[in-house]
Amino acid sequence: MANRKAVQKTLKDYFIMVAMALVMAVNYEIFIFPNTFAPAGVNGIATMIQYKLNFSIGYMNLLLNIPLCIIAFFILKSDYAGKSMAFCISFSLFALVFKYKIIDISPYIYKTPTGTSIVLAPLAAGVINGVIYGLTIKGNGSTGGTSIVGSLVHHNHPEKNINSIIFVLNASVAISSYFVYDYKMEPVICCLVYSFLTSQVSDKILRGGKSQVKFEIVTENYEAMAKDIIEQTHHTATVTPAKGMFSGRETDLMICVINKHQVVKLQKIIEKYPGSFAYISSVSEIFGNYNKTGKKRKKAEKIKK
Repeated sequence: MANRKAVQKTLKDYFIMVAMALVMAVNYEIFIFPNTFAPAGVNGIATMIQYKLNFSIGYMNLLLNIPLCIIAFFILKSDYAGKSMAFCISFSLFALVFKYKIIDISPYIYKTPTGTSIVLAPLAAGVINGVIYGLTIKGNGSTGGTSIVGSLVHHNHPEKNINSIIFVLNASVAISSYFVYDYKMEPVICCLVYSFLTSQVSDKILRGGKSQVKFEIVTENYEAMAKDIIEQTHHTATVTPAKGMFSGRETDLMICVINKHQVVKLQKIIEKYPGSFAYISSVSEIFGNYNKTGKKRKKAEKIKK
Protein backbone atom coordinates (compact mmCIF):
# COMPACT_ATOMS: atom_id res chain seq x y z
CA MET A 1 0.00 0.00 0.00
CA ALA A 2 2.85 2.37 0.91
CA ASN A 3 4.60 1.68 -2.40
CA ARG A 4 1.37 2.24 -4.30
CA LYS A 5 0.87 5.64 -2.65
CA ALA A 6 4.47 6.58 -3.40
CA VAL A 7 4.01 5.67 -7.08
CA GLN A 8 0.74 7.63 -7.26
CA LYS A 9 2.40 10.69 -5.72
CA THR A 10 5.33 10.45 -8.15
CA LEU A 11 2.98 10.18 -11.13
CA LYS A 12 0.99 13.14 -9.83
CA ASP A 13 4.16 15.23 -9.47
CA TYR A 14 5.26 14.38 -13.03
CA PHE A 15 1.79 15.18 -14.35
CA ILE A 16 2.02 18.59 -12.66
CA MET A 17 5.41 19.16 -14.32
CA VAL A 18 4.03 18.40 -17.78
CA ALA A 19 0.86 20.46 -17.18
CA MET A 20 2.88 23.44 -15.94
CA ALA A 21 5.21 23.14 -18.95
CA LEU A 22 2.17 23.40 -21.22
CA VAL A 23 0.90 26.47 -19.36
CA MET A 24 4.32 28.11 -19.58
CA ALA A 25 4.57 27.45 -23.33
CA VAL A 26 1.11 29.00 -23.83
CA ASN A 27 2.12 31.92 -21.59
CA TYR A 28 5.19 32.63 -23.72
CA GLU A 29 3.30 32.30 -26.99
CA ILE A 30 0.41 34.56 -25.96
CA PHE A 31 2.01 37.22 -23.77
CA ILE A 32 5.81 37.26 -24.09
CA PHE A 33 6.81 36.70 -27.73
CA PRO A 34 4.24 39.08 -29.31
CA ASN A 35 5.23 41.93 -26.95
CA THR A 36 8.98 41.59 -27.56
CA PHE A 37 10.51 41.34 -24.11
CA ALA A 38 12.67 38.71 -22.47
CA PRO A 39 11.54 36.93 -19.31
CA ALA A 40 14.02 36.18 -16.57
CA GLY A 41 16.60 33.40 -16.46
CA VAL A 42 17.83 30.95 -19.06
CA ASN A 43 14.58 31.17 -21.00
CA GLY A 44 15.14 34.91 -21.20
CA ILE A 45 18.42 34.22 -22.98
CA ALA A 46 16.66 31.72 -25.27
CA THR A 47 13.92 34.27 -26.00
CA MET A 48 16.46 36.91 -27.02
CA ILE A 49 18.27 34.41 -29.26
CA GLN A 50 14.95 33.53 -30.90
CA TYR A 51 14.22 37.23 -31.44
CA LYS A 52 17.61 37.98 -33.05
CA LEU A 53 18.37 34.74 -34.88
CA ASN A 54 14.91 33.15 -35.29
CA PHE A 55 16.24 30.02 -33.56
CA SER A 56 13.28 28.52 -31.71
CA ILE A 57 13.21 28.61 -27.93
CA GLY A 58 12.06 24.99 -28.13
CA TYR A 59 15.49 23.92 -29.39
CA MET A 60 17.45 26.45 -27.33
CA ASN A 61 15.73 25.41 -24.13
CA LEU A 62 16.88 21.82 -24.68
CA LEU A 63 20.46 22.86 -25.49
CA LEU A 64 20.73 24.97 -22.35
CA ASN A 65 18.75 22.90 -19.85
CA ILE A 66 19.47 19.26 -20.69
CA PRO A 67 23.17 19.58 -19.66
CA LEU A 68 22.09 21.35 -16.45
CA CYS A 69 19.61 18.56 -15.65
CA ILE A 70 22.27 15.89 -16.26
CA ILE A 71 24.71 17.68 -13.95
CA ALA A 72 21.94 18.06 -11.35
CA PHE A 73 21.24 14.32 -11.58
CA PHE A 74 24.76 13.47 -10.41
CA ILE A 75 25.23 16.32 -7.92
CA LEU A 76 21.74 16.98 -6.58
CA LYS A 77 18.85 14.60 -5.93
CA SER A 78 17.85 12.36 -8.86
CA ASP A 79 14.15 12.99 -8.17
CA TYR A 80 14.64 16.74 -8.51
CA ALA A 81 16.71 16.34 -11.67
CA GLY A 82 14.21 13.91 -13.23
CA LYS A 83 11.24 16.20 -12.67
CA SER A 84 13.18 19.22 -13.91
CA MET A 85 14.12 17.24 -17.02
CA ALA A 86 10.48 16.28 -17.58
CA PHE A 87 9.46 19.92 -17.37
CA CYS A 88 12.17 21.16 -19.75
CA ILE A 89 11.52 18.48 -22.40
CA SER A 90 7.75 19.02 -22.19
CA PHE A 91 8.12 22.80 -22.46
CA SER A 92 10.33 22.44 -25.56
CA LEU A 93 7.89 20.06 -27.23
CA PHE A 94 4.91 22.32 -26.58
CA ALA A 95 6.88 25.37 -27.76
CA LEU A 96 7.68 23.61 -31.05
CA VAL A 97 4.07 22.45 -31.44
CA PHE A 98 2.95 26.09 -31.22
CA LYS A 99 5.77 27.40 -33.43
CA TYR A 100 4.98 25.06 -36.31
CA LYS A 101 1.21 25.58 -35.88
CA ILE A 102 0.52 21.92 -35.15
CA ILE A 103 -1.81 23.50 -32.64
CA ASP A 104 -2.59 27.06 -33.63
CA ILE A 105 -3.17 29.43 -30.73
CA SER A 106 -2.37 32.60 -32.69
CA PRO A 107 -5.99 33.85 -32.42
CA TYR A 108 -5.43 34.18 -28.67
CA ILE A 109 -2.23 36.24 -28.89
CA TYR A 110 -2.42 39.35 -26.73
CA LYS A 111 -0.95 42.39 -28.47
CA THR A 112 -2.90 45.63 -28.67
CA PRO A 113 -2.38 48.36 -31.29
CA THR A 114 -2.67 51.02 -28.56
CA GLY A 115 0.37 49.65 -26.73
CA THR A 116 -1.46 48.70 -23.53
CA SER A 117 -0.21 45.13 -23.94
CA ILE A 118 3.33 46.38 -23.28
CA VAL A 119 2.18 47.09 -19.72
CA LEU A 120 -0.39 44.36 -19.16
CA ALA A 121 1.39 41.44 -20.84
CA PRO A 122 4.35 41.37 -18.38
CA LEU A 123 1.87 41.60 -15.49
CA ALA A 124 -0.14 38.63 -16.74
CA ALA A 125 2.93 36.62 -17.73
CA GLY A 126 4.64 37.27 -14.37
CA VAL A 127 1.63 36.16 -12.33
CA ILE A 128 1.13 33.02 -14.42
CA ASN A 129 4.78 32.04 -14.26
CA GLY A 130 4.80 32.73 -10.52
CA VAL A 131 2.10 30.09 -10.11
CA ILE A 132 4.09 27.73 -12.36
CA TYR A 133 7.31 28.20 -10.38
CA GLY A 134 5.53 27.74 -7.07
CA LEU A 135 3.78 24.51 -8.08
CA THR A 136 6.89 22.98 -9.69
CA ILE A 137 8.99 23.70 -6.60
CA LYS A 138 6.28 22.24 -4.35
CA GLY A 139 6.46 19.11 -6.51
CA ASN A 140 10.23 18.89 -5.84
CA GLY A 141 11.14 19.96 -9.37
CA SER A 142 11.97 23.15 -11.21
CA THR A 143 11.53 24.93 -14.51
CA GLY A 144 15.24 24.52 -15.19
CA GLY A 145 17.68 27.32 -15.93
CA THR A 146 18.58 29.65 -13.09
CA SER A 147 16.75 27.47 -10.53
CA ILE A 148 19.13 24.59 -11.25
CA VAL A 149 22.17 26.89 -11.46
CA GLY A 150 21.27 28.42 -8.09
CA SER A 151 20.77 24.97 -6.52
CA LEU A 152 24.12 23.73 -7.88
CA VAL A 153 25.97 26.78 -6.56
CA HIS A 154 24.24 26.48 -3.19
CA HIS A 155 25.15 22.78 -3.01
CA ASN A 156 28.87 23.57 -3.30
CA HIS A 157 28.67 26.85 -1.36
CA PRO A 158 25.86 26.52 1.24
CA GLU A 159 26.79 29.87 2.75
CA LYS A 160 25.71 31.66 -0.43
CA ASN A 161 22.13 32.88 -0.81
CA ILE A 162 20.36 31.24 -3.79
CA ASN A 163 18.03 34.21 -4.21
CA SER A 164 20.93 36.63 -4.60
CA ILE A 165 22.53 34.34 -7.20
CA ILE A 166 19.29 34.13 -9.19
CA PHE A 167 18.82 37.89 -8.86
CA VAL A 168 22.24 38.55 -10.42
CA LEU A 169 21.47 36.19 -13.31
CA ASN A 170 18.06 37.73 -13.91
CA ALA A 171 19.47 41.27 -13.71
CA SER A 172 22.01 40.33 -16.38
CA VAL A 173 19.17 39.23 -18.67
CA ALA A 174 17.29 42.48 -18.04
CA ILE A 175 20.35 44.60 -18.88
CA SER A 176 21.14 42.53 -21.97
CA SER A 177 17.61 42.96 -23.28
CA TYR A 178 18.28 46.70 -23.70
CA PHE A 179 20.86 45.95 -26.38
CA VAL A 180 18.98 43.04 -27.96
CA TYR A 181 15.66 44.87 -28.38
CA ASP A 182 17.00 47.85 -30.33
CA TYR A 183 18.26 49.94 -27.39
CA LYS A 184 14.83 50.42 -25.84
CA MET A 185 14.03 50.71 -22.14
CA GLU A 186 10.59 49.08 -22.36
CA PRO A 187 11.91 45.49 -22.61
CA VAL A 188 14.14 46.10 -19.58
CA ILE A 189 11.23 47.41 -17.52
CA CYS A 190 8.99 44.56 -18.72
CA CYS A 191 11.62 42.02 -17.66
CA LEU A 192 11.94 43.61 -14.20
CA VAL A 193 8.16 43.71 -13.70
CA TYR A 194 7.84 40.12 -14.88
CA SER A 195 10.67 38.97 -12.55
CA PHE A 196 9.22 40.80 -9.53
CA LEU A 197 5.72 39.39 -9.98
CA THR A 198 7.04 35.88 -10.63
CA SER A 199 9.04 36.02 -7.40
CA GLN A 200 6.17 37.42 -5.32
CA VAL A 201 3.52 35.04 -6.60
CA SER A 202 5.73 31.93 -6.35
CA ASP A 203 6.67 32.90 -2.78
CA LYS A 204 2.98 33.29 -1.96
CA ILE A 205 2.23 29.87 -3.44
CA LEU A 206 5.00 28.27 -1.40
CA ARG A 207 4.42 30.01 1.93
CA GLY A 208 1.40 32.28 1.92
CA GLY A 209 -1.20 29.56 2.33
CA LYS A 210 0.66 28.09 5.29
CA SER A 211 1.41 31.30 7.16
CA GLN A 212 -0.13 31.65 10.60
CA VAL A 213 0.04 34.13 13.49
CA LYS A 214 1.76 33.49 16.81
CA PHE A 215 0.49 35.17 19.97
CA GLU A 216 2.70 35.37 23.05
CA ILE A 217 0.43 36.35 25.92
CA VAL A 218 1.49 37.44 29.41
CA THR A 219 -1.34 36.71 31.82
CA GLU A 220 -2.21 35.57 35.33
CA ASN A 221 -5.41 33.89 34.12
CA TYR A 222 -3.94 31.35 31.74
CA GLU A 223 -6.30 28.49 32.66
CA ALA A 224 -9.51 30.39 31.92
CA MET A 225 -7.99 32.06 28.86
CA ALA A 226 -6.67 28.75 27.49
CA LYS A 227 -10.15 27.26 27.86
CA ASP A 228 -11.64 30.14 25.83
CA ILE A 229 -8.95 29.79 23.17
CA ILE A 230 -9.52 26.05 22.78
CA GLU A 231 -13.30 26.40 22.65
CA GLN A 232 -13.42 29.36 20.26
CA THR A 233 -10.46 28.78 17.93
CA HIS A 234 -10.07 24.98 18.19
CA HIS A 235 -6.34 25.51 18.75
CA THR A 236 -4.52 24.89 21.99
CA ALA A 237 -1.78 26.84 23.78
CA THR A 238 1.48 26.22 25.61
CA VAL A 239 2.13 27.82 29.00
CA THR A 240 5.49 28.51 30.62
CA PRO A 241 6.33 30.32 33.90
CA ALA A 242 7.53 33.93 33.51
CA LYS A 243 8.66 36.78 35.72
CA GLY A 244 8.22 40.53 35.22
CA MET A 245 11.64 42.13 35.61
CA PHE A 246 10.26 45.57 36.53
CA SER A 247 7.81 44.44 39.20
CA GLY A 248 9.45 41.13 40.07
CA ARG A 249 6.00 39.54 40.00
CA GLU A 250 5.54 35.91 39.00
CA THR A 251 3.26 35.42 35.99
CA ASP A 252 2.77 33.09 33.03
CA LEU A 253 3.58 33.28 29.33
CA MET A 254 1.13 31.55 27.02
CA ILE A 255 2.06 30.80 23.40
CA CYS A 256 -0.68 30.21 20.87
CA VAL A 257 -0.57 29.84 17.07
CA ILE A 258 -3.79 30.53 15.17
CA ASN A 259 -5.02 31.18 11.64
CA LYS A 260 -4.94 34.75 10.33
CA HIS A 261 -8.71 35.07 10.24
CA GLN A 262 -8.88 34.26 13.98
CA VAL A 263 -6.74 37.22 15.11
CA VAL A 264 -9.68 39.45 16.04
CA LYS A 265 -11.36 36.60 17.92
CA LEU A 266 -8.22 36.02 20.03
CA GLN A 267 -7.81 39.75 20.69
CA LYS A 268 -11.33 39.84 22.12
CA ILE A 269 -10.52 36.86 24.36
CA ILE A 270 -7.44 38.65 25.73
CA GLU A 271 -9.47 41.81 26.41
CA LYS A 272 -11.70 39.79 28.78
CA TYR A 273 -8.80 39.39 31.22
CA PRO A 274 -7.54 42.67 32.74
CA GLY A 275 -3.78 42.94 33.18
CA SER A 276 -3.07 40.61 30.27
CA PHE A 277 -1.19 41.74 27.22
CA ALA A 278 0.20 40.09 24.11
CA TYR A 279 2.47 40.60 21.15
CA ILE A 280 2.13 38.87 17.81
CA SER A 281 4.46 37.71 15.06
CA SER A 282 4.07 35.99 11.71
CA VAL A 283 4.82 32.28 11.33
CA SER A 284 5.65 31.18 7.79
CA GLU A 285 4.98 27.46 8.22
CA ILE A 286 4.08 24.90 10.88
CA PHE A 287 4.96 21.22 11.11
CA GLY A 288 3.42 18.57 13.34
CA ASN A 289 -0.04 18.31 14.88
CA TYR A 290 -1.14 21.94 14.54
CA ASN A 291 -4.16 21.20 12.33
CA LYS A 292 -4.88 17.79 13.88
CA THR A 293 -5.51 19.32 17.32
CA GLY A 294 -8.50 21.33 16.13
CA LYS A 295 -9.84 18.44 14.08
CA LYS A 296 -9.68 16.07 17.07
CA ARG A 297 -11.53 18.55 19.25
CA LYS A 298 -14.26 19.09 16.64
CA LYS A 299 -14.65 15.33 16.30
CA ALA A 300 -14.93 14.93 20.07
CA GLU A 301 -17.58 17.65 20.26
CA LYS A 302 -19.66 15.90 17.57
CA ILE A 303 -19.44 12.61 19.47
CA LYS A 304 -20.67 14.32 22.68
CA LYS A 305 -23.67 15.74 20.81
